[in-house]
Order: sequence, then structure tokens, then C-alpha cells
Amino acid sequence: MPATTPPSARVDASLTPSSAASGIVTSVVPGQFSGDPALTATQAAAVDDRAQQQAFTQWIDDGQGGELGQSRLLIGGMYCAACAGQIEEALLQVDGVRRADVSGAAQRAVVVWDPKRTRVSAMIEAVRSIGYGAFPDTGAQAVALATKASRQSLWRLFVASFCMMQVMMYATPTYVAAPGDITPDMLGLLNWASWVLSIPVIIFAAGPFFRGAWNGLRERRVSMDLPIALGIAVTFVASSVATFDPAGPFGSEVYFDSLTMFVSFLFAARTLEARARQRAAQSLDAVMRRLPDAVERLDAAGRGELVPSSALAVGDRVRVHAGQAFAADGRLLEGRTQVDEAMLTGESRPVDRAVGDEVSAGCLNLGAPVVMEVLQLGAQTRYQRIVSLVERALTERPAFILATDRLAGPFLIAVLVLAALAWGAWMFIDPSRALWVAVAVLVVTCPCALSLGAPVALLATAGELARRGIVVQRLDALEVLTRVGDVVFDKTGTVTEDRLALAATVEMQPVAPVCAGLPAGLLRDVARQLAERSSHPLSRALVQALPPADWSAEPADLLEQAGQGVQASVRIAACSLEVRLGSGAWCGAAEAAAAVQRPQVWLALRDREAGAASPWQPALRFEFDEVLRADAASGTARLAADGLALHLLSGDQPGSVAAMAARLGIADARSRCTPQDKLEAVEALQRQGRVVAMVGDGINDAPVLARADVSIAMGTAAALAQARADVIVLSDRIEDLPVVFATARRTLAVVRQNLRWALIYNAVSVPLALVGWMPPWLAGVGMAASSLLVVVNALRLTTWRPRLPGKG
Repeated sequence: MPATTPPSARVDASLTPSSAASGIVTSVVPGQFSGDPALTATQAAAVDDRAQQQAFTQWIDDGQGGELGQSRLLIGGMYCAACAGQIEEALLQVDGVRRADVSGAAQRAVVVWDPKRTRVSAMIEAVRSIGYGAFPDTGAQAVALATKASRQSLWRLFVASFCMMQVMMYATPTYVAAPGDITPDMLGLLNWASWVLSIPVIIFAAGPFFRGAWNGLRERRVSMDLPIALGIAVTFVASSVATFDPAGPFGSEVYFDSLTMFVSFLFAARTLEARARQRAAQSLDAVMRRLPDAVERLDAAGRGELVPSSALAVGDRVRVHAGQAFAADGRLLEGRTQVDEAMLTGESRPVDRAVGDEVSAGCLNLGAPVVMEVLQLGAQTRYQRIVSLVERALTERPAFILATDRLAGPFLIAVLVLAALAWGAWMFIDPSRALWVAVAVLVVTCPCALSLGAPVALLATAGELARRGIVVQRLDALEVLTRVGDVVFDKTGTVTEDRLALAATVEMQPVAPVCAGLPAGLLRDVARQLAERSSHPLSRALVQALPPADWSAEPADLLEQAGQGVQASVRIAACSLEVRLGSGAWCGAAEAAAAVQRPQVWLALRDREAGAASPWQPALRFEFDEVLRADAASGTARLAADGLALHLLSGDQPGSVAAMAARLGIADARSRCTPQDKLEAVEALQRQGRVVAMVGDGINDAPVLARADVSIAMGTAAALAQARADVIVLSDRIEDLPVVFATARRTLAVVRQNLRWALIYNAVSVPLALVGWMPPWLAGVGMAASSLLVVVNALRLTTWRPRLPGKG
């Protein structure tokens, strides 16, 4: 039957992928934006609609009882670091915008804004007013923008390349002919033909460079496009004058071949570079675009209706087909399937899910169609929390990147000054070459490689780690991780699982038998019966450890004493007993319990007929221990093999901590640590000049996580611990920690390679251009190749796999 869509969830036609030609649609490839300067009324209403904003906006608490919007925007026409700063400044000038983070490498902005003072449409118009594109970052729109941008880019590249080949055909005779072989009339005709073919290159192919330069000047900024635009314009004007007035001030030499070659090569490099950057960010994009645009909601009669994911409500029943992602957290009502939970756990193997099992938003249904009940939506889902972390990674700009970004503006001004000085100097040396030397200097000295080398590498690494279930919240941490010498672990919930396991069952010898001949197996059945009626964690662990009870009598007079245990009356054979399951002190074994350092539960008996005059007789002691994570020992061993000093801090008893440290191979283990003790231990290491990474999971670990040089939280950690963490290991695998350290080292090695190349390139190419040994066309090739090289080098991180110590 036809699907119907509620009005509140209906998508405006001008915002759908099919309307890629509408004024709001912009490009996400650098230099391709050509949108309308203002939104239409229909488009503004669509992006300001609260229902539509759910796809790209998260609502957060402002700390004063109100709410703030945190919206993701795609940015078009942005190429350099200076562009990112310009867009941030424009957004911050909008009344009501609290924070704006823009990433040139990811081509995105995350804006925090006050809905009482501004609207999304105002932010989009602020960006568009300075010559860039802005668009809500939704999955469908990203595909539409990428498709349109790719088409525009290929057309510009085609025009530039085709005209270049034709111009080279007309220019070749002037290079190979002997003096006097070409008559002046024929030479004029060839130059005139080259001039005509250069016009489409100037107007269409090179148009984005001129628009970028003009927008920068209009905002009183020197953009990366300004030296390029000046070089192109000067070359075209001078060659045009030489074509129509060979005896004029610029002589008779024309450089239309160099001009068209430069534009063609530069645009080819930028197009390849944009695609490479898109590939570097695709892992993070994949995490953020897992939810389906539409789902099949079932009504009371079981009939399906196709509705937007934003129209779902808690309690809805949804049919999820094979190959589709779950749109919300829910519980399976019908069917059995396999689910890909790699996004949440980093585990590539699918897991089985049946009726009654819970599934998470963003996970993929791989097996068969199932029906689920929606339990949580939006910000309450685990998927949305991960998206929030990824948003931070997409727009994070570490301190050392900001330092290079700040150099971009002064560097460009220095380029203009240097080109002017070169022109002045060559006017005395050889006036006929002065202009072309200045053009070569303008073109060859470009800080693109310097600005792009680090961000693209960090973005590629963040994406690959996210695919493994590791989210980097602060990209600065990748640099610090390469200098870490000490790793401090919390014990409970970090190297151990968040559950206890039965370690030992000890039979006690009562002072006076309460009921002679009671077998231990029957007493275990009694203990399980009582444990089933308690919600205490140790009771739940006991129920999981003991087999189902054969003894099926129902305990009477059940009483649960808070903080002590469970008491009941039972009748076993001819004995009428009162039984207790709880702490040692409550069960009459205070001294014996104090001697045992592991968590414990006691079972005690007394004669019911004797009443309170009869003492409690301990009968069984159940000792528990924490469950060491399956990969904890191998993970810590690999960290130690990598040369890191390991420390274990815990608030537990000395015996338990020492035993756990021995199993992990950690020599420095401290017990009975308060949060303050942990903080002082980390500070003591830092006073020795050590760089410390802290791995924790609890609320009490938040202070020490904040104090450590690098903080790492597990996926099951408390929300406060995750908020303070630089890295979150969603997979909860200790073995992923060596991967984080190895990947950080590799990333910084690639960043240093890129920065070294950028510096060496400029140190070599600038002197060559100044002395006149580098023609303008070769300068353009060098500049384009330099930018492309650092991006391709950074892209190697998407295929690199670490070799871990102790693992071949």
C-alpha cells in the first residue's frame, strides 16, 4: 500500500538529492562553490524546522536549564587553513552562536547555537555571504553534493585539459621551427588562436580561483587563491597584450601554453586531492551515516508504512530488513538474525540476536528481516553518543596544526612581497623576463602542503581507529601518545569485566550441627533459592554460578535486610530452619570474614524452633573474584614489550590487587587507593618528567583522567569518565591499546614527513624561481604536485596495519 508521511516529517522538495541544482545546494569540493548568496523562503523554513533538524542537530544542556543546538554543516569552496578561520569568524559574528569549529580537511563545521537568538538559516547565510557554501550535514544531501561537485570538477578539468592540448598544438611550431620558418602573419594567427582557446580556461575552469581571491579581498584577507589568481591574470593579460601589440611593453612572447597547462595541472591535482581527502574522512563519515533515511513502521494490524526515521517514537514497532541498519535502540519482537556491531565494539564477527535480545541503533541487520520495538531514540541511543564523539574528531584542530594555520596568512603576504621584489630586481637584470619570474614566484610558493599535511593525516587516522571501535576525542592526544612512557591502569572495570565470578565454595564446620546430615549440595540449592530473590550484585553472580536447584521448596517469611542480606524460613526433611544469605558479620562469622580479602557471601542456619536463643551457624562461604578481561594479560604484555612502564592503582584490598597484578605482569601495583591517592601517584610520575597515560572507567577516575597527559576510557566507562577522556576504547579490549600507541607513532611519522617535504619543497623551489630557472608552467606543476603528494602520503594511513610487539 502507498506510504504516507506525516507533515512534520515531510522533506522539502528543494532539499532532496534530486534537486541538486537548487540554489541551496553547494559543492564540497574546494573551489567549486557557485551557489546563490541567499536562501529562498522555502529553503530557510526547511532548515529551521525542528523536525528536519533532527538529522543534523543534537540538543544539549546549556547548564542553566535551557538548551543549545549543536549542528553539523557541510562546507563548500574551502581549500586552505585560512578559509577555516574565515568561516569560523563569520559564524561567530552571528548573534546567538556560542562556538564554531571548522575543519578544512573534513570540509565540515560543528556550530553550537542558542535557538532563542538565532536560526540555522542565519548561520548558513553568514557562510554563504563570504563566498563559501554551507548545507546541513545529512546523509542524502552529502551524496547529492558530492555527486554535483564531482560532475562540476570533471567538467572544469575537461575544459582546461582540452584547451591546453589545443593551445600546445598551436605553440609547438614556435618551439621546433627554425628562425624565419614562420612568417609574422602566421605567428600572429597562432597566437590569436591560442588566445581564443585560453578564454574558456580563464572564465570557466579558473573561475573558482578568481572568486576565492575576490572573496578574500572583500573580507580583507589574503586567501590561498590570491597568488594563483594573480599569476593567472598577469600571464593572461601580458600574453594578450603581446598577441595584439608585439612591439608593446611586454614584448612578443606569449605564454598561453604555460597558462593553460598550469590551470589544467592545478585543477587535476586539486580534484585528486579532494577525492583523497574525502577518502581519508570516509571512515568517520561511515560512522555518522549508519541510520537509514526511512524505516517500515508497523501499525496495530501489522501493516507496514514507510516513514522517515525522525518520525519514530518510543514503543513503535519497526520491521528491519536484511542489510538495513537499526534506526533506534530496541528489543527484538519477531525473528532471529545476525547483527554487525563493529561500530560499537570493533568486533568484525556478527553476533546472534533472537527474540527478547536488545539491538543498538546504527548496527546492521545481516541475517533475516526482524521486527523490533523502539526503546530509545536520538540522543539517548549509544549510537548518538558515538556520533557526538566523532563530531569532535571531525572538527578538532590540534595545537601544532593551529600553529601552522597561523603561518598561512603571513606566508601568503610574504609571497606577494617576494614576487614584487623579484619583479623589481629582474627589471634591472632582464626586463623581458621580469614578469615571468614574478609569476613563477607567485605560483610556486604555496603553503597548501604545509596546511594540509597534518590535518589529512590525523583525519585518516581518526577514521581508521573509529572503524576498530576506538574514538579519538582530542587529536592532540595522538602527538602526546608518541611521548608516553608510563601507562597507569585502574583495576575494576578496566582490566577486569564489570562482573564477579564464583572463585571458591568453602564448607564450614558448625560448632553444633543445626540439622544433622544436610548435604552440601542441598545447602547450595538453598543458597541459590535465596539469591534468586535478591538484587544484590553478589547474589546475581551466585545465581549465574550455581546450577538450577533440585530442591524446590518455597522459602517462607522472606526478608531482605538492606546492606546485610536475605533471610527466610525453610523446611528440609524433618528440620525446620531459618537461613540467611549475606555478609559474614550478619551470618555470625565476623572474624572469619575479616580474614578473607575477596568479596564473599555466607550461608548460615539456625533452628527455627529454638528461636532467637539459637546462634547462627555458618555453613557455606562463597568467595568471588573479578573476571580478568580475556585479552588483558596479552594486551599489557604487548605494552610492556613496547617499552612502556605499567602501573596498577586500585581501591581494593592488597591481596586482590597483588594477585591481579601478578596475572598481568605489572610490578608496580598499589592497593586501597582513594581518588586523591591515584591523582598524587600520577602527579609524582609527572614531577619526574614522565609523560603519563591513564586508563580508567569509573566516576572516581575522572580527576586523574583529567590530570594525566593522555586519558583513555573504556566503552563501558561512566559518562563523566568518557567526557574527560582523550581516547575512548568502545571495544573494551585492552589489546587495542597497543594499536592506539602504534598508530599514533605512525601518524606522527607521516605528519613529520609531510611537513619536512613542504619545507624542503619551498626551500628548493623558491630560489629556483627567483633566479629564473623555473618557468611559470613548471612552477604550477610543482605546486600542484606538492599538495597532492602530502595528501596521498597521508592516505597511506588508511591501509596501514600496525605490527605489534609479541604479535607477528
